[in-house]
Amino acid sequence: MGSVERVVVVSGGGTGIGKAIATWFARQGDRVTIAGRRAEVLAAAAREIGGDRPVRTVVVDLSAPDEVERKLDELPERVDVLVNNAGGRGTPVRQGGLKEVAERWRRDFDNNILPAVLLTEALLPRLARPGGRVVTLSSLAAQRGNGSYGAVKAALLAWNHSLATQLGPAGITANVVVPGYVAGTEFFGAPAGEEELARRRAQTLVGRVGEPDDIAAAVAFLASPEAGYITGEFLNSNGGALLGR
Repeated sequence: MGSVERVVVVSGGGTGIGKAIATWFARQGDRVTIAGRRAEVLAAAAREIGGDRPVRTVVVDLSAPDEVERKLDELPERVDVLVNNAGGRGTPVRQGGLKEVAERWRRDFDNNILPAVLLTEALLPRLARPGGRVVTLSSLAAQRGNGSYGAVKAALLAWNHSLATQLGPAGITANVVVPGYVAGTEFFGAPAGEEELARRRAQTLVGRVGEPDDIAAAVAFLASPEAGYITGEFLNSNGGALLGR
């Protein structure tokens, strides 16, 4: 991969997969900005990532259009790589009637679709032309199924098709990384016990669970100059837990 300095924005870059992605780019000498809701978490991640250049932080609720617009001045004026990583399940919604069903679906939509779409739309004019890269994180649930969460993660795949079609003539690629189970993240709350890890390992063909660095490597490839002929695609990174179709 090339050694030319690039400007990289990673949403949800304060923990887990997002921090691993930001760390990878920072160690390549790129100028990295991480964005998310929690100021203290972002600041701690920026200190930990280190690198030759300070990692910039932008505290923003990426599901809120007005707030994204207000924070545009804090984001880079030119972006070579945009990584849409922010998302997750959030606080579980209690079971109940249709009101609770609607609440659960809206929550998953707000947490997973809006951050990717709003940040991408806001930064479209700033993406490098040609050579820009947009990489979005989805989930194995998009293909295996998991209620409202799986549905919204699948929607990211469909949205990416439209995005790739829109950006292709400008020499910008848009792709999706689809992780399987990844240890060492906040997604499942408390760390998994050995029994759960053994169950997850048994689901793979390689005999181990994923780590944040595994997903960072997949993102790094799709963001690289060498991947310039790949767009509108999704790359599974799940150790064979679900084979491609």
